[in-house]
Amino acid sequence: MRFKRIYIEIGNICNLNCSFCSKGIRPKRQMDEAEFRHVIQQIKPYTKYVYFHIKGEPLMHPLLGIFLDICAEFGLLVNLTTNGTLLPEIAELLLSKPALRQVNISLHSFSAHDGIDTEKYLDTILKFSQKASLEHRKFIVLRLWNLDKNRGADEASCDIMAKIRTFFHFKGNLAALMSTQRSVMLEKGIFISWEEEFLWPSLSHPVVTDEGICHGARNMLGILADGTVVPCCLDANGEAPLGNIFTESMCSIVESKQLQTVAASFTNQRIVLPLCQRCTYRIRFNQPDSRLVPPR
Repeated sequence: MRFKRIYIEIGNICNLNCSFCSKGIRPKRQMDEAEFRHVIQQIKPYTKYVYFHIKGEPLMHPLLGIFLDICAEFGLLVNLTTNGTLLPEIAELLLSKPALRQVNISLHSFSAHDGIDTEKYLDTILKFSQKASLEHRKFIVLRLWNLDKNRGADEASCDIMAKIRTFFHFKGNLAALMSTQRSVMLEKGIFISWEEEFLWPSLSHPVVTDEGICHGARNMLGILADGTVVPCCLDANGEAPLGNIFTESMCSIVESKQLQTVAASFTNQRIVLPLCQRCTYRIRFNQPDSRLVPPR
């Protein structure tokens, strides 16, 4: 069994406190070098792509450069998701690492915080994006979780898109394209994507449905900073644990009856995990829209 991607939460510590993020109940921690190397050794047979994501800001980790080198050593490619506020201090390190394939930048993060210079922030992000793509052949995705139920955006998001359009000399109307497309290429290797903001699943939420499909445990897995293996990147508090990679082998977790049952149930459009029964994000996978993809 192989997965299209495995999310690794190298740390659950963040420099922002955004309203759209679920509130963490787990102790704050970051993986050390030995733990991370162990994780990579264990997951190497199961995927080609790892994602530094789930919760926390990966650019805050002091061993980020070493972690990227370890991924290169094992031939794994890394997609990294960041709020972008720390890029000025770490951009050169990131761009020097061969294992880094893609950087996803959540542009909605800064708008939730006073004290962040919008113009300076966006200028840094856009210049980094262009340099990363043109000089280092990295993929960049500028992400906005800004759509309302009618696929429209608020004034602040429209202002951001106007600045992006001007910077890249993009001829199309990004605000208009939102209604028909999930992403648009701004330049070679640089994309902007947008989607509806979602509610992080929690066992405290009411059940939505026990029917439907999902990519969890079939195309993806997540590994939290404490080693807990979860079905997907939205299990931010480890409420659907499938095992722990620090105490069990990845092989035993993947081949366990629990994981196999979860994967088979999704394939058969049945939802057996209580957390997943309460997840509203997966409902979009049941819609007749081939553009819909898992959160990255």
